Amino acid sequence: MATPPARLAAAASNVVGKVLHGGVADLRPVPRVLIDQGPNRSVYRLTNGKDPVPGPPVLLVPPLAAPTLCFDLRRGCSLAEHLVDGGRNTYLVDYGNVAFSDRRLGIEHWIDEVLPRAIRKVSEDSGGQGVHVIAWCLGGIFSLLTAADQPDLPIESIATIASPFDFTAIPLIAPFRPLVDLTGGHLLTPIYRVLGGAPSYLVSRVFRVTGISKEITKPLAILKNLDDRDYLAQIEAVDHFMDNMIAYPGRTFGQIYHRFFRANDLAEGTVDLNGRIIALSGVKVPTLVIAGQNDTIAPRAAVERLTDLLDNSPSVTFETAPGGHLGVLTGRKARGTTWRYLDRFLDEQVA
Repeated sequence: MATPPARLAAAASNVVGKVLHGGVADLRPVPRVLIDQGPNRSVYRLTNGKDPVPGPPVLLVPPLAAPTLCFDLRRGCSLAEHLVDGGRNTYLVDYGNVAFSDRRLGIEHWIDEVLPRAIRKVSEDSGGQGVHVIAWCLGGIFSLLTAADQPDLPIESIATIASPFDFTAIPLIAPFRPLVDLTGGHLLTPIYRVLGGAPSYLVSRVFRVTGISKEITKPLAILKNLDDRDYLAQIEAVDHFMDNMIAYPGRTFGQIYHRFFRANDLAEGTVDLNGRIIALSGVKVPTLVIAGQNDTIAPRAAVERLTDLLDNSPSVTFETAPGGHLGVLTGRKARGTTWRYLDRFLDEQVA
């Protein structure tokens, strides 16, 4: 334990860093090379400045509305950095900014075009090898729907982190269900149609509200931990992430609202996209499912439901790890829990 003088010196150094240098977090992204680009799709190979890694490729798939910063939050607390430094052949798909002109894009666009093209390009870039997908939140849902609908894709395994599949198991949205039922599901429909979706500023505010207690106590927590550089850096990085949220396209938001939230399709293992039925039983690759122990957006019960829906997966592994919705992916404790689960799972697939 540091002595009071040492803590005071550390606190003074951190204050200087925040005031004079704009912060203490190292927000430099992991270096990357663009290998493919198309509508709502930029695919990057992540590097550490050395020659490309010849091993099996790993593709990081973010959700809509969240920036790819979720996988590369800050140096020392970046899953992307961890994978690259661990010698894994790592790729990332970035959807870019969503504009008002994208309002007619539905879920079909992401599972028919964006993800399949990204997966095929990653496989091609790595010499035709099968791709191991790691996805967070909605990225996990879309990745599984893609794999179920297109079993010919070169996917070797899928790991989902904080991806909810039973929306009735999310206490955060339970109070809104009676109002949604009373209005026949049209509570939000006029709003997202007028706005063309869910604007980035609204997404950011909703995300912050889910952790409102931490937002309220954050100033006090900062003062209490002023000598802890890693703690302060994490808060800065999370704020940076929140400030870079992206909009939802209108039609996609509407489908998520009506099919996932209202009808709770995913809990039964199928999704009806205008008469096109996609069943999760079509997933035929090993799957790792990770839930956050303190996640209010995708609590354990909502995430664990997936383990009962993958009837044809050769193996389904379920794990829990400390952290909320973002924390379970890239919190300070994720380095010794979630990331270890991912390493073990990936090693098992290539053994």
